[in-house]
Amino acid sequence: MSGLTLYALTGAALVGTGFFGLIAARHLLRRVLAFNLIGSGLFVYLGAAGARGEEADPVPQALIITGIVVALSASALAVGLIVALARARGRAMLPEEDERG
Repeated sequence: MSGLTLYALTGAALVGTGFFGLIAARHLLRRVLAFNLIGSGLFVYLGAAGARGEEADPVPQALIITGIVVALSASALAVGLIVALARARGRAMLPEEDERG
């Protein structure tokens, strides 16, 4: 197994783990972390896809750097909104669903 295949499989595993965390977690900070895990997996996969051949392609590298900046900004905004929600409601979890059906 080549190194690029290992990176691509690692990226796919990170995306899968993050997607599971996004679906399963009720706490909003854990959902933000799961969303960041999905983004990190996509960055690893995109880096592996852009490294085919002798030289690395600069376009995927530029996209990864731009994506990291956007992900950091979006995460900071999400955490700020979660903190404001926790101050207003007293907790940072999703509301309970009605079990009556």
